[in-house]
Amino acid sequence: MKLIMAIVQDADADRLTTALAKENFRSTKLASTGGFLGSGNTTLLIGTEDEAVEAVLAVIRRLCRSREQTAAPAVPMGLGPETFIPVPIEVTVGGATIFVLAVDQFVKI
Repeated sequence: MKLIMAIVQDADADRLTTALAKENFRSTKLASTGGFLGSGNTTLLIGTEDEAVEAVLAVIRRLCRSREQTAAPAVPMGLGPETFIPVPIEVTVGGATIFVLAVDQFVKI
C-alpha cells in the first residue's frame, strides 16, 4: 500500500478531486500555503494499492499543468524596511509536487 501526497495549486484542486473520485480513488483534502509566493495550495492525501500508483499519477499529470503567472513578492532590496519593493516577476505556478510513501499499515475505523 502507498500514500500519495500531492501538493497542487488551489485552482486545480477541485477538478482533480472530482476526477480522482470518478476513477474510484479516495482522497483527503488539506489546505496549505506555498512558501515562495504565499499562495494557496491544496495537499491531497491519497491511499492506494501499489499497482494503482501510476493510474493516480496519470490523473494528476492530466489535470495539474504548470503555467506562467506574474507575481510581485516583496523582496529585500537593501537593509531597511523601506527597501522591500514589490518587483513583478514571471514565475511558473501550478503543476504538482508529489511524494509516494510506503504504508506499513492502514486501519479504517
